[in-house]
Amino acid sequence: MLFGIELAIGRPPTCTCGVVSFWAGEVESAQNSQQVADWYSFSHVIHGLLFYAAAHLIWHRWGLSRWLSPRWALPVAVAFESLWEVLENSPIIIDRYRAVTISYGYSGDSVLNSLSDVGWMAIGFLVATRIPAWASVVLTLAFEAFTLVMIRDNLALNVLMLVWPIEAVRDWQALG
Repeated sequence: MLFGIELAIGRPPTCTCGVVSFWAGEVESAQNSQQVADWYSFSHVIHGLLFYAAAHLIWHRWGLSRWLSPRWALPVAVAFESLWEVLENSPIIIDRYRAVTISYGYSGDSVLNSLSDVGWMAIGFLVATRIPAWASVVLTLAFEAFTLVMIRDNLALNVLMLVWPIEAVRDWQALG
């Protein structure tokens, strides 16, 4: 379904550069957000860790399991991540990224990258089902610190800059 929606809204199936690869490591390149994995894949793994934490609360602590089996938690997370991918690749969000973040040339994801982002989220979700909660927290903090050091960006800064842009943060990010 995500594949069809993204094609219908004009997203390219793969990188328009003509190359399909696993990793795109250069943030300011035509291949960023076009390949299977890039620096932002770490954020999507974190999405999975967070969705699992939310599912755990909703199903086990708040009693949703009385009405809906916990086996629906991953499909629900996939649906939410897919909705985010469609929204993220809409003109309003693409224009917002260009206006307030360091992603001046951001043109959105390829369909391959969007599908991969959902896959990275699912991997994070599944990892969270196998490790203790404290390990999910440590993994999240490690991924955030790692991408902050490597590309001066991470999930927290991405959300901050999208919702409440801070010029000093954008200037700092532009130095890298």
